[in-house]
Amino acid sequence: MSSPFLQMIEDKMRLKRYAKRTIQTYVYWIKGYILFINKKHPASCHNEEVEQYLSYLTNSLNLAPRTQGIALNALVFLYLHILNNPLSLELNFNKSRLSNKLPVVLTPNEVKSLLVEINANYILPCQLMYGSGLRLMEVTRLRIQDIDFKYFCINIWQSKGNKSRRVTLAKELIPALKQQIAHATSYFEADKHNKNYQGVYLPYALAKKYPSAPFDLGWHYLFPAKRLSIDPEVQALRRHHINETSIRKAVKTASNTLSFNKHVTCHTFRHSFATHLLQRGADIRTVQEQLGHTDVRTTQIYTHVIEQGANGVRSPLSDL
Repeated sequence: MSSPFLQMIEDKMRLKRYAKRTIQTYVYWIKGYILFINKKHPASCHNEEVEQYLSYLTNSLNLAPRTQGIALNALVFLYLHILNNPLSLELNFNKSRLSNKLPVVLTPNEVKSLLVEINANYILPCQLMYGSGLRLMEVTRLRIQDIDFKYFCINIWQSKGNKSRRVTLAKELIPALKQQIAHATSYFEADKHNKNYQGVYLPYALAKKYPSAPFDLGWHYLFPAKRLSIDPEVQALRRHHINETSIRKAVKTASNTLSFNKHVTCHTFRHSFATHLLQRGADIRTVQEQLGHTDVRTTQIYTHVIEQGANGVRSPLSDL
């Protein structure tokens, strides 16, 4: 990063234990804001310039409400935690009015067809996304010890919004999971004999609190990368988790082969999980807990895409 100011922001966010992707996102929007104000120092600007920038995102770039909200959050952080000059609570800017899209949902048969078509190397991560409602990054970041075979559940730690939760585990996946653990263990045993290997990455200060944990099998990733790599932050030789891009490509390739008339992504598995649970009569609060939503209103969007139609209304055309 060439800008010392942006580097300072990144360092500050890391100290506050923000997720790596959140740091990257906030720095991206703060950089965009600085370019918008013609590279003036943000300390010399305040509410008016921020309002102009947020309006620009809507008027000129036509961004969605959620994206505009992320940019606003980044600037709120900048002025509150970096410049110690909080923004007004009543900013006056042109808010994006683009309508939010309904989630794309597959039928159970479509999910079954898609899972059959996906490359065998990536079936299990996709089965977990559908079977447990996991996000893509939640799957890739799973540690071996997160799988609880005794209670048939998966522990998700410090996910989106720094929230943790426990989700259901399909019993049908237990043999495949045990095989995957054996596969990850073989990498672990080989890495132990590499004198340059410095253990698996641990978040925050866990590595200092538990010095032996980076070399503990349970902390290693369930889906390890094929090759060792250098951790750029500490220049340590580690084995990272599988690259999420490879899973995205596998899902896209399988979807294109089946010619679904839908825009299918990895997140479609999560949408389908929630919708199919509701179709089977699951309580919406239960689905909310499984998905890790803070507000039940976020979960309620799935009630609009259930198989019976809009809110269960029967079309009069069906009686003709």
